[in-house]
Amino acid sequence: MNFYRSKEFTAAKAWDAQPIASFDKISVKLHWTDQPYQWHINDGQEVFAVMAGCVEMFYKENGEVKSRQMNAGDIFYASEGTEHIAHPQGEARVLVIEKEDSI
Repeated sequence: MNFYRSKEFTAAKAWDAQPIASFDKISVKLHWTDQPYQWHINDGQEVFAVMAGCVEMFYKENGEVKSRQMNAGDIFYASEGTEHIAHPQGEARVLVIEKEDSI
């Protein structure tokens, strides 16, 4: 059993993570970042929850780039095949649940 205080988590570089759990080939990680990630499509589904800070999530829908502002408590579900990129607005901490070894 462990407790985590996401707002206190920091990392040496953007998108470094604190592993939380791994089960049934699914990983749960707390990420710290202050830089955008990269456009990508996960190997499976992804749940992306903003724990602290603000993130602008860009995603492609029918070939069109769209975005949504996400604040602490907001959750983004990327179904299989959803191309997306997260742009934090300053520092952000996000909980990511995805297939192990996904991008």
